Amino acid sequence: MSCHQLDQAWLKRHPLPAIAQGADKNSRGRVLVVGGAEFVPGALRLTGEAALRAGAGKLQMATVRSSALSLGVLVPEAAMIALPADEDGEIAPAAAEILKDRITACDTLVLGPGMSTGQSARAFVAKLLDSLDFPGSLILDAAALVSLRDFDRSRWRVSKDPIFTPHHGEMAALSGLPFEEVEANPAAIAAEMAARWSAVILLKGEISYLAKPDGQCLLYEGGCVGLGTGGSGDVLAGLIGGLASRGATAFQAAAWGAWIHGKAGNVLAKTIGEVGFLARELLPLIPALIEQTMLTPRPCEDTHIAEIRTTLEKDFKDDGDK
Repeated sequence: MSCHQLDQAWLKRHPLPAIAQGADKNSRGRVLVVGGAEFVPGALRLTGEAALRAGAGKLQMATVRSSALSLGVLVPEAAMIALPADEDGEIAPAAAEILKDRITACDTLVLGPGMSTGQSARAFVAKLLDSLDFPGSLILDAAALVSLRDFDRSRWRVSKDPIFTPHHGEMAALSGLPFEEVEANPAAIAAEMAARWSAVILLKGEISYLAKPDGQCLLYEGGCVGLGTGGSGDVLAGLIGGLASRGATAFQAAAWGAWIHGKAGNVLAKTIGEVGFLARELLPLIPALIEQTMLTPRPCEDTHIAEIRTTLEKDFKDDGDK
């Protein structure tokens, strides 16, 4: 299967929506991040902060009651929703009813970071998505993806293409295919699943593949080995959610998210080391990398700017010689 390269030229052809000067936080969207558990209480911090760093205007985070207060202190910019937990410390299925009204008040829902793939989590995801009628952007990550395997896609109504962010293991679980087959044919499987679910698929790996339901495919090779660390995927999910919240299409948000995530990893690889940097260290780099990428001129623009500079320097020299 043929895929185009996700590079700076592609990003320039598909720029993020401009944010007007003077725009308030409501214009940049409201993100609701749902996930976490007693076992991994800090995962939502990474996802939520990444959404804000990507430009989202407002943030709500929903997690198990035992973790909600401390997470709210850790991320004071966010509003917190405390959810019931089962005996294993996972979000209980009953939490779905609490969230349904909250979802209607947000522009972007990121579901799954920090959740397990146990029976209770699967029941919660199924109950939450069952008959979901959501006009905003939906990003499904980690356990939320694995829980979809037996879910009837016709039972939800989403206005925009949902975004799935699986690694190879999660794709194997979602598709029902052997892990080895996913590794051998990642582009084709990403495209097949994108069509099956009418979703944008970002299949993460050493080379990441981004597929649309209509068959369009991009590949991204710009990451680094250090991004294979705990919490890195949580950051990526929030980054994509934040970009979607500020107005990017599903395909734009996933592509820009993959690019900025990879760039941030490369910056840390150079400044800290090829491995050993932490997922939370990616977060402060996001705003500047987005801005730099949006402002970086195309190669042809570089030449034009150089020509203008040369002309101006010549004019100044000629004026000085007079």
